[in-house]
Amino acid sequence: MWEIALNLAAVIGLYGAVEYCLRGQSKESLDEASLMPFADDPEVARRVELATGKRVNAVAPEETKQDWGNIEI
Repeated sequence: MWEIALNLAAVIGLYGAVEYCLRGQSKESLDEASLMPFADDPEVARRVELATGKRVNAVAPEETKQDWGNIEI
């Protein structure tokens, strides 16, 4: 009986903690955060946009500077 009560308390506590952490988030900000992992690769971002219909704010990867290269010491 105690196990059931403790498990129920743990589930209620976890639910409360998640709700507390996400209390200030809007639907748009959560959607944008879920698409962030695809933002650094324009090709993947385009495929995700086609698959989901949501716009991914993709950024072009930084180009390496010409003067910078492998330095042998």
